[in-house]
Amino acid sequence: MGRYRASFDIGGTFTDVIAYEEETGHYVAGKAATTPEDLTEGVLTALDSVIDSAADISFAVHGTTQGLNTLLQRRGPRVLLLATAGAGDTYHIARGPRTRLYDLHYRKPEPLVPLRDIVEIGGRISAAGEELTPLDEAAVRAAARRYHAEGFGAIAVGYLFSYASPEHELRTREILREELGAEVTISLSHEAAKEWREYERTSSAVLEAYTGPVTRRYLAGLGADLRERGLSVPLHVMQSSGGILTAESARDRPLQTLLSGPVGGTMGGVALAGHRGRRNLICVDMGGTSFDVSLVIDGQPDISAEAKIEGLPMLMSVVNIHTVGAGGGSTAWVEAGGLRVGPQSAGARPGPACYGRGGTEPTVTDANLVLGRIIPEWFAGGELALDAAAAELAVTRLGERLGLDPVPMAEGVCDVANAKMAQAIRTITVSRGVEPREFDLVAFGGAGPMHAAFIARELGISDIVVPRFPGAFSAWGMLQAEIRKDFAEPYFYRDADLDTTHMSGQLRAMAERALRSLDSEGVPEPSRRIAHAVDVRYVEQEYTLTVDLIDAEEPLREDFGEVLAKRFGQLHETRYGHANPGAPIELVVLRTTALGDLGRADAERVPPMRRHGVPYRAREAVFDGEKQYAAVVHRGDLSAGHRLDGPAVVVEATATTVVPPGWSLSVDSVGSLVLRDRGQQ
Repeated sequence: MGRYRASFDIGGTFTDVIAYEEETGHYVAGKAATTPEDLTEGVLTALDSVIDSAADISFAVHGTTQGLNTLLQRRGPRVLLLATAGAGDTYHIARGPRTRLYDLHYRKPEPLVPLRDIVEIGGRISAAGEELTPLDEAAVRAAARRYHAEGFGAIAVGYLFSYASPEHELRTREILREELGAEVTISLSHEAAKEWREYERTSSAVLEAYTGPVTRRYLAGLGADLRERGLSVPLHVMQSSGGILTAESARDRPLQTLLSGPVGGTMGGVALAGHRGRRNLICVDMGGTSFDVSLVIDGQPDISAEAKIEGLPMLMSVVNIHTVGAGGGSTAWVEAGGLRVGPQSAGARPGPACYGRGGTEPTVTDANLVLGRIIPEWFAGGELALDAAAAELAVTRLGERLGLDPVPMAEGVCDVANAKMAQAIRTITVSRGVEPREFDLVAFGGAGPMHAAFIARELGISDIVVPRFPGAFSAWGMLQAEIRKDFAEPYFYRDADLDTTHMSGQLRAMAERALRSLDSEGVPEPSRRIAHAVDVRYVEQEYTLTVDLIDAEEPLREDFGEVLAKRFGQLHETRYGHANPGAPIELVVLRTTALGDLGRADAERVPPMRRHGVPYRAREAVFDGEKQYAAVVHRGDLSAGHRLDGPAVVVEATATTVVPPGWSLSVDSVGSLVLRDRGQQ
């Protein structure tokens, strides 16, 4: 066995690696420029910067955005969708609600499969799971011939009521394998999402088929490269749910990895909540291209049973993450006489103007450099020389279009970006009945700590936490995650008709299946555990809330109905601002989650300070339109207990932390920088 637990996370601009040395308990971080043409190259380069040989790795986990990028850029393969005869239009009819009521230009999301690529197949299963009409096997074989003839790259199968009985979908796959071979990507809707709602389940299958081939090839290639370099342990992959799986399992269910990159930061927030004793956190990850927001509530990640990407629904457990196009590389531009920032990004190449790689458009990074909030010789650990003159020229040209000098123009770019990010936080908090002022803000990503205080002030948040290795915090969070597998079973019962003995039996059967699924993940039996929940709604409501259960035996308790209704009512009150005590409720889906602990990298304690002062040098920076001298401090010179007042700039290899005037900074026992607004203390 090796000596390191390692994780690597691919961002839009940089690829980050964190390695935990098990013998000493020390962490080391590294990064390399992301290589969009071959993401594996960036991963291996970053890994080489911190570990001599992959043979020294005892545990490896990876967060990939490969599937997500495929979807966002619409560069997946052509998908053939097989649907039940008479229901071929379900995927295109979708849902009726307009998500932007007053937008005259609103259009429903563009489906991934056009109508011409949907084939209706005879055969019918009833809502009760009974076969009404046998499967038309000849039609399936004809569809296989069309797949060959027209150059499709994957197949999705979405038959009516397959969640109640999957026999037709399973037989369809057998036929397709006979006709096309074992290498063809085939996604069955009851495997992608064994839940009710035909459109959402079909959409999940299509999304998996669309992103699956690219994700599988990438994981297979990365695994092969790592093995060639000596990796002897399984490669694990972060899931959208906040858990991890072996890459082999992830290749079977690629949809589960769609949001795996951003989720690592949320799981890092969960670990941080345990260390700090502050259970409610807003986690913000500002990288080069995007700004991701997620919540930790009462020490647990905020997880939903469904999500939408580009307006397309998918049914699976997923950490709620809201993303906007606001990162260090987001470009500033003028539209209708007004300043806009993002979502366009300069990316890794050519990057911001100050990178000296040919970029000429002004970005958020360029603006911060003009304001003196970035120290050129310390950016990216000093490995990337910045061209301050190029940044000023880009900002000056933008300012000329708006009649502004470079400094106010640069502040304007940062102000617009900060307002955009604050609104993203309101979307995931205020709009859901959550008060952001009751949360601490955890800022990470290469640019997050630079903007955190300005965002927090706009939201009334008084405390900010900047963890160690903020630019690689998502990678650090992956080392805190557990194996996770989620299972769902439709279970339609009104509370008055509920057979609690039957429900308990169903949960026990699901628990047994879930625990068995961990056999292939290498989890020792003593390290396995189970969690249960149920989706509940008021009778005649369409959507549900997920209510946690204590265990599979809880339904057998005499007061279970009352307790379940009370829990649901409390959740409904929190989410929607009202509840209806005494109204009949109904159960919709039973959920069981299997969790397996493969160990984790402990937080490293930092030594206490030996003297109050720290080495610093003064540098001019702009705050509120005025040039002020800010103390420039290296994070490596700060120890637990150190405190300083802003204005200050803390530099390190993976990020820059800006402490504006009126804010103070202290260092806690695990090395986190804690910023506080002195005006709210």
